Amino acid sequence: MQTQYLFNSSGNWIAFRKGKYVFDKDGEWIGWLPWQDQDVVGVDGQYLGTIVQDNRFYRFRDKPNKGYPGYPGYPGYPGYPGYPGYAGYSSRPPMAEDIETLEKV
Repeated sequence: MQTQYLFNSSGNWIAFRKGKYVFDKDGEWIGWLPWQDQDVVGVDGQYLGTIVQDNRFYRFRDKPNKGYPGYPGYPGYPGYPGYPGYAGYSSRPPMAEDIETLEKV
């Protein structure tokens, strides 16, 4: 399964994705993609953020609630993700903010 590295607007690596699961840099499961889009919900089912172009991961302030997504089951340990390096600066889309902390809820 291919690793997708996720970055903030400053180009810093903040998380990674394997399949439908999202992990922090330490390999802790923090969320998943339950729908057929790029919205990520936390382990508790609450909106966490959205993956946008260039592998950026932002939280949008006015994201509508899609309801409870269910629970996918524990994904297990994803393995060491490696280090992707620096992605470079990118301006944020309108209504988007960088995700300051990614904690397992």
